Amino acid sequence: MSKWELYGRRFARNRGALVGLVIFAVLVLFAVIGPLFQQYDHIELDFLSLSDPPSAEHWFGTNGSGNDVYAMVVVGLQRSLMIALVVSIGTTVLSAVIGAAAAYFRGTVERVTLLIIHFLMVTPTFLILAMISNDAGGDWRVISLVMILTGWFFSARVIWTLSLSIREREYVQAARYMGVKGFTIVLRHMLPNIGSLLVINFTLGVVTAVLTETGLSFIGFGVKLPDVSLGSLIGIGANSVSSAPWLFYFPAGALTLLTVSMALVADGLRDALDPTSAAGGRA
Repeated sequence: MSKWELYGRRFARNRGALVGLVIFAVLVLFAVIGPLFQQYDHIELDFLSLSDPPSAEHWFGTNGSGNDVYAMVVVGLQRSLMIALVVSIGTTVLSAVIGAAAAYFRGTVERVTLLIIHFLMVTPTFLILAMISNDAGGDWRVISLVMILTGWFFSARVIWTLSLSIREREYVQAARYMGVKGFTIVLRHMLPNIGSLLVINFTLGVVTAVLTETGLSFIGFGVKLPDVSLGSLIGIGANSVSSAPWLFYFPAGALTLLTVSMALVADGLRDALDPTSAAGGRA
């Protein structure tokens, strides 16, 4: 049995993780093929249907301007997924390289890196993110970039701690004595040995990115019209929960399913990749 087959079997024994994976796959499928079934574009106005509840013509109803909520939820889910994946990949790669490199090179590189990490950990990064995002006019690309630059240091601190013991391993010392370049050792020998942690960080990073973007959009500093995200739709719908609840509950339901599913997948991956965990069953 290969290592990945073992991980797959342990993951498959976790029913909650399988449920989360199925829910996430359904959400991704909905975001991909959802536009094929919509009758209106998310910015198209139907002046004959203003604040209409869900119907055969407008499956998720319409808002006060006549926008089709179904189309807006599909586009919002696409945008939130795109932001979450880009930010999670970016923060995982950046934190892994910086944390492992700081542990390997030691000396001045390590001290300067830790000084920057500790400084960023005590700064109000959410306020900085809100101000920069507001100046960017709600461009999701700028928001994603700023979220990467302000979200890598917590994971980098953890990776640095784990890399301290890895840098003393025999294979790392042998590679150094053989003249292998330091950065090559970090990429080829150190990072693969913390791959399980990086996978878990990536899945949890998706949840963190979605919640951060939702918070920004809810208070008006995130994605802005005509572009939409689940967070901006929830912020708009929160003002009319009593009069038009469908404006809030449909995007909120999609956001809840997305975050819960990724949390379940992350929990299953943690148990599957952790050899000391009994939750995944016996090998």
